Amino acid sequence: MERTGVEDQPDLPDYAGACISNVVPALLEPSADTPSWLPTVAADASQVVLLVLDGLGWDQLQERRHIAPTLAGMAGGFIRTVAPSTTAAALTSIATGLPPGEHGVIGYRVAVGTEVLNILRWTTANGDQRRTIVPEELQKNEPFLGHRPPATTRADFAGSGFTRAHLRGVRHHGYRVTSTMLVDVRNLLRAGEPFVYSYYEGIDKVAHEYGLGEHYDAELAYADRLVGDLIAQLPPGAALVVTADHGQVEVGDNIVELHRDVTGHVAFQSGEGRFRWLHARAGRATALLEAARARHGGQAWVHSRDELIDAGWFGPVVTGDAQRRLGDVALVARGTLSFFDPHDSGPFKLIGRHGSLTPAEMRVPLVAAGG
Repeated sequence: MERTGVEDQPDLPDYAGACISNVVPALLEPSADTPSWLPTVAADASQVVLLVLDGLGWDQLQERRHIAPTLAGMAGGFIRTVAPSTTAAALTSIATGLPPGEHGVIGYRVAVGTEVLNILRWTTANGDQRRTIVPEELQKNEPFLGHRPPATTRADFAGSGFTRAHLRGVRHHGYRVTSTMLVDVRNLLRAGEPFVYSYYEGIDKVAHEYGLGEHYDAELAYADRLVGDLIAQLPPGAALVVTADHGQVEVGDNIVELHRDVTGHVAFQSGEGRFRWLHARAGRATALLEAARARHGGQAWVHSRDELIDAGWFGPVVTGDAQRRLGDVALVARGTLSFFDPHDSGPFKLIGRHGSLTPAEMRVPLVAAGG
């Protein structure tokens, strides 16, 4: 067992405080006591645009402040995302204002009965599951506290299973290129909308395919110009608030296959490469946990499902439905590695990844600027 990790302890979510699950409630239904982590310009605004830049970690932004001067100059700091630090769980937490244990979108690939559902594609090995695994039934909580705000997201996301699960009831304004997103946001603000939700996925897509090198830098510079363009069209009294769902680490070829002492106890896998769930064969959960710790304890935080629930990784409440979607043993990657699953694949090799609880993945910006 080789110890490859650099983190001694996971960077746990702060579900009671500065966490992405608390941003929408603070903006839509503010209390008399404004949270200290919410920028004052956002708390005082008469209109708010909440822009989620998928994949922009605080650590990556701080290392590239010269590339993103607009973002770097905005008021605010970092907050934490949820566990696992993956898009499906985190975007659902942003929209619903709930930790994953309550909304039940507990990861990217989750067990639903005997199948593994890819939440973003809403598919299993048997294809599209929108009819058999109804999105509105898998995730039953109202997004945006029932306010039904306008949402500017990619036009081709409309009608997808994941959109139905985490954004149902919003008023969709689909864009095909970002210039039209800017026009939609401007027109919605001019129409007097008090809150507009916007989502841009470019940073995450580039990091996955190219890693954190020159392509990532170019994309971050582009996203920074997008932020500047949004700020420029804010009317007086309005604010742009920018956050993200997770950060990134560059994994490259550092892919770890499960040791044969572990695979003999495994029926199937779910989750993602940096937060891998192992589902035990009947009667082998204890043996699986022991083998995983012996063979992969230097590469990952290795815990049973009950240990993570008891430690509050998924929030103070974990529903029965959410528990049933988890595996028996979790391998939560330390350092910059990913655990291999032949059934977890896509159209290209992933160089940048996320899902674990390192600071680079957990810390995301919450920054704001006014018109």
